[in-house]
Amino acid sequence: MDGLRVIPVSNIELVYSLSTVADEIWHEHFVPIIGEAQVDYMLEKFLSPEALVEQINSGYQYYLFSYEYTFAGFAGVHKENGSLFLSKLYVHKDFRGIGIASYMFKQFIELCKKNNLDKIWLTCNRYNVNTLEVYRHWGFETVREEATDIGNGFVMDDYIMEYRIPAE
Repeated sequence: MDGLRVIPVSNIELVYSLSTVADEIWHEHFVPIIGEAQVDYMLEKFLSPEALVEQINSGYQYYLFSYEYTFAGFAGVHKENGSLFLSKLYVHKDFRGIGIASYMFKQFIELCKKNNLDKIWLTCNRYNVNTLEVYRHWGFETVREEATDIGNGFVMDDYIMEYRIPAE
């Protein structure tokens, strides 16, 4: 994809950049869905620089997307139990609709094929309607619902979705 650079998050400066991009995207996208208090809590718990470093140290791979020299989003994945957990895939509102997420999804399919992983799975908030439509369009299927207590009185109310890697 012309103009897109995918940058592995491999140093503390990139960790801080990712955390900053996450803060902007999450406040814009998720406040109407889950409210500002839960967004602030989840950003601190899952996307603060400290949380990101901890995840990277435990095997997560994070990528920043730069489109025409502006950070446009990020993704985080983790290999587990013969599959790829797509923990995060977010594109800034100014860059949605130009194919960044689709491009990354294809890259993750290739990663699965190279590593003999049979599926990609993710969690998606049940009320994140537009994103659910995108995942379904890509071929993800909802396999179950899950409500997870994440502390501080907050719950993640998600669908668990899977995409089976096609056999070659």
